[in-house]
Order: sequence, then C-alpha cells, then structure tokens
Amino acid sequence: MTAQKDLASPPQKYDSMPDPQKLLLECEEAPKITDRLNIFPFDWRVETPRLMEVYESSRDPGWSPSQLPWDTLDMEGMTLDQRYAIAYWFTLLSVFDASGPAVFARAMIHAYETHEEDAIRKCFLSVTRDEMNHEEVCGRVITALTPNGPLGYEPQTELGRLARNNIEWLYHNGARYWNGYKVAVEHYPMPILFSSFLFGEVASSTLFHSMYERTTIPVLKEAFRNIGRDEGRHLSFCLALLKEVLPKMSEEEKNTVTKQFRAGFIFLSGILFEPPSEFWQLPPTFLPAQRMIEEVARSAGLGIMDLEERKANWRTAVVRLKTIVEPHGVKFPALPEIDVDGEDVDFDCDKIVPIF
Repeated sequence: MTAQKDLASPPQKYDSMPDPQKLLLECEEAPKITDRLNIFPFDWRVETPRLMEVYESSRDPGWSPSQLPWDTLDMEGMTLDQRYAIAYWFTLLSVFDASGPAVFARAMIHAYETHEEDAIRKCFLSVTRDEMNHEEVCGRVITALTPNGPLGYEPQTELGRLARNNIEWLYHNGARYWNGYKVAVEHYPMPILFSSFLFGEVASSTLFHSMYERTTIPVLKEAFRNIGRDEGRHLSFCLALLKEVLPKMSEEEKNTVTKQFRAGFIFLSGILFEPPSEFWQLPPTFLPAQRMIEEVARSAGLGIMDLEERKANWRTAVVRLKTIVEPHGVKFPALPEIDVDGEDVDFDCDKIVPIF
C-alpha cells in the first residue's frame, strides 16, 4: 500500500463559483516577452491570401519518391564509371537540394520567431516537405549506385577516386554555406530572404525542366519532372509574397537584394554553371575532373547540359528574374560570367542566403 505521506493533495475545492469581477480585480499582468526572437505569442492572421492558395495546392504534392519506377535504374547495364558518375552528379545536386529541408525548416522557425503571417509559415512547411522528397531522390540514387555512398565506400577506378576527392571538396564548401546561412537568416528581414530564395527557385525550375527533357533513364526522368513541378510551385510562393513587399522596400533593402542576387549567382553556379572562385574553395584538379565525370554520366543517359548550354540556361533564368524585380526599382547586379550587364556590387561570403 502507498504510504499516507506519499499521497498528493487533491485540488482546492470551492464552495461556490468564483466571482469573475473579483478575479479581474486581482489579476496580475504576465511578464512581457522581451526576447527579440520568440515563437510566442501565436496568431493566425493572413495578409496575403494568394499564399494560402499556394499552400492549399501543395497539400498533396501528387508524387512520392518511393513510388517512382526504381527498377528502371539498370545498374547491370552500366559500367562502374557510369555508376560513379551519375552518383557524383546527384551528390553535387545534394549540396544544394538535399540541404533544402534544413534551410527551409530553419526559415520556417525564423518566420515563427519574427511573427510572420500564418500563410508564410505554412508555405515554408510545404517547401520543407517538398525538399525532403528531393533529398530522398538524391539519397536513393547515390546509395543504389554506390552503396554506403557518397563517402562510405572505396572507389575501384581512377575516375571514381577523382569523384570521391571532388565530393569531399563539395561538402567542404557546403558546410561553409551552411555556416553563412545560419548567420544571414537572422540578419535579414523576410523580404530580403524571399528575394534570395526567388533567385534559386527561378534557376532550379529551368535546370530540372532541361534535365527532364534530356534524361533517358525512366526513373530519373520522372523524378526530374516531379521536382521541376515542385520548384514551379515554390516559385509561385516567392512571387506571391514579393509582389506585396517589393513596392514597400526601402532603398537600403533594394541595395541588399542586389547584393544577394550576386551572391546567389556565385553560389548556385556551383551546379548551374561552373563554380566561381569568389566563394568556392576548390583545388586545380576539381573542374577537369568534374568535366570528365559529367561526360561519362551523359553517356549513361543523364541529361547534363554542356558548359555553353548551361551558360545560356543561366542567362535565360537571370533575364526572367530581371523582368520581375527591375520594375520595382531593384537594380540587377552585373554577371559578366554569362554576359549580363548591371551594377558592380560587393560580395560577402559570410552572409549567403540563396537556396536551390
């Protein structure tokens, strides 16, 4: 039996219901929440109805990575180098796409902390879920073609060892991006973050459309089709918000957007073009090895554009973005690498926001 002294006292009982007026007179004010970033108190206001429409359309993305036809990834029909090469390209993609869940999850938490409208928080949730699907695709391809990959296996060919070395350098730079992003996400207001996200979404939608058209491996072709559709929805999300905030930006904020566009180009060129030296810390062997690896991946049916095609694709995406922001007085940065004129701006590699 439980000892009498161990029994908890029952809740206080009242002979009658308390008088609400008396209770109000005795009420004490709760301490004020003074933390600069705090998720409390909650509210569920909607200031941008279009964002809620985008969120509603995302509730059922219409696909699941586990349901794709993975049996069409014919590993027996590939050489060892072709397997290494395709796994390498998806590892390169993972630096951008597989970091997406963490990037957007952190942005969602920040949206709670800064008390953004409910629609923004919900859209960040939907993007985070989509990016988890994209990460899963990367992981499934890499681990199927290189079990325990991308780093937990020992390559058996020279090309495989070159790919392994490149991957280590890619992850080194990805870690530097993550450290910069963690600082930047709390440094900039939400309109700046969205303008930076917009740059990545415009670029990614063009890449995946091209990969879908060119790839001949059925499961990867289907994956690119679905990922591209997701990215188009993310683009709608960014555009819906920026349509509201761009006209309200200060000149200082517009100048920051210009700088972030340049930062976005430098970071995202790691997959959309070739990595510029302003951010990317890479050895002299990196680009020659990557070009060889990409050629082998093309021979296996992965629809990677060549360098000139990538340049044209990047330029198309950038011109599209210019038409969106310039009418609102946002100057576009000079991107001489792809023959785009504009403002010369500084680049701070410690405050990189763009995501793919």
